[in-house]
Amino acid sequence: MTKAIKKQALGRGLSALLKDPDNDIKSVSDKNADKVVGNIIELELDAIEINPFQPRSNFNEESLKELASSIRELGVIQPITVRKMEFNKFQLISGERRLRASKLAGLSVIPAYIRIANDNESLIMALVENIQRHDLDPIEIALSYQRLIDEIQLTQEQMSDRVGKKRSTITNYLRLLKLDPIIQTGIRDGFISMGHGRAIINIEDLDAQTDIYQKILRDNLSVRETESLVKNYQDSLKPKQIVKSTKPTFEVIEAEKKAIATYFGTNVDVKVVGNGKGKITIPFHSEEDFKRILKLIDN
Repeated sequence: MTKAIKKQALGRGLSALLKDPDNDIKSVSDKNADKVVGNIIELELDAIEINPFQPRSNFNEESLKELASSIRELGVIQPITVRKMEFNKFQLISGERRLRASKLAGLSVIPAYIRIANDNESLIMALVENIQRHDLDPIEIALSYQRLIDEIQLTQEQMSDRVGKKRSTITNYLRLLKLDPIIQTGIRDGFISMGHGRAIINIEDLDAQTDIYQKILRDNLSVRETESLVKNYQDSLKPKQIVKSTKPTFEVIEAEKKAIATYFGTNVDVKVVGNGKGKITIPFHSEEDFKRILKLIDN
């Protein structure tokens, strides 16, 4: 009982410390910063603003209502994380779902883990915190990675080290952003999986992408069936090889037949059997005629 009273008194003391304008804490080197930074303190919900760097943008309303009901019964079990901004103002780093549900539950305060961080650190912390969540969809993850590239100027290699993901994994997520926006929405809403998206992305034409997307929805295609469909489409775009026939044409045969007949001084017979093969027959009318033809062949 005594311990519980001491804990509550300490909480009230820390909350009061944050509301003292004469001792506003702006950095970890400020007086009393060690009492606040790194500690869990109850903050007024109205003093907390949403993190503009939050990767997550979709929140299931039914799920929020269920969490709000749980919070009414048990309270907020896991504190949110905030960073200190101006006097008595805080910005959410992680825990937006808990913050929203607490408002739905009618709470006025929420337990919060206090940090001091700049914008870059806040974005990275928000990403790392949310990237591990199972309910963050692939497009939200991809957009988070893209923001780290655009706003923090991180390379994929550096990002791999920061978030603990393989570079190939990051690349696969980023490639999803090349999909037609309609297909990206389909992934976010759960109509198709990331695997479907990775198959479709191999098609550059956006109209062709959406055609295949519609077929996936219409025929309920699996990822493997989608990959096969994409391959067939790509094969149809390859230039067809023209196989030249090795069989002599009729005109060529006739022209050469006349030339041979003129050379040997007698009519010849040319037959084509197939695959460019054939037979030439040179008739002779006497032994002397035979010797004459042999002499022409020897020459």
